[in-house]
Amino acid sequence: MSNVSNEIRERLSLEQVVEHIRWSDGLVPAIVQDAETRQVLMMAYMNRESLKLSLESGETWFWSRSRQELWHKGATSGNVQTITSLKYDCDGDTLLVEVKPNGPACHTGEVTCFHNEIVGLPQKSAEQDGKEANDSAGSQAEGRFDVLAELESVIAERERERPEGAYTTYLFDKGVDKILKKIGEEASETIIAAKNKDNDELRLEVSDLMYHLLVLLQERKLPLDDIMAELSRRHERPRRD
Repeated sequence: MSNVSNEIRERLSLEQVVEHIRWSDGLVPAIVQDAETRQVLMMAYMNRESLKLSLESGETWFWSRSRQELWHKGATSGNVQTITSLKYDCDGDTLLVEVKPNGPACHTGEVTCFHNEIVGLPQKSAEQDGKEANDSAGSQAEGRFDVLAELESVIAERERERPEGAYTTYLFDKGVDKILKKIGEEASETIIAAKNKDNDELRLEVSDLMYHLLVLLQERKLPLDDIMAELSRRHERPRRD
């Protein structure tokens, strides 16, 4: 049993927790978030029994509306989710479950169920982007590269799990020669975008290039931290006596 169960029980009994939740037809939405990367993994529903089982076992249990039965996340796939924190919102009508996932959350093999991006949103002008960046630079300075650490973690998980149909799995299966070929292609496309003075295209191509470089680092088992340390060493200012 995880510590989360004991911690919650010290504050509120199960009966008290249930009283604080606004159930809708006996159910409450539960948003599942990776406790380390902060990525939203999935949304499912809990009823009183699945909440009780989640607290008792320290792993996520839900209620399937389609099958009309309880289900233990990862019971068949092995992709269980160990709960580190369980909270309800200010209105008591939504749960937030922070977990340590043991594999992808989505049945498709994707890390998160929210992997289908909707494109076509209005684009901000460069002036607006610059102003917002300056306004928030102080608050975001420490975490501005968190996405690289998150992506490194996802790529490492892809190499371990090899989910069928995932592009990263395809790269690892094909090996280093395929990865290097893709890096060459993306580097060439980055050069073309820069020569064309197309910053929108350049942003996309540089993102593709950085992703494939991270795949290469994982294939060679060279941590991104080592790269950051090397950059830091190169630009270290000499100390003054």
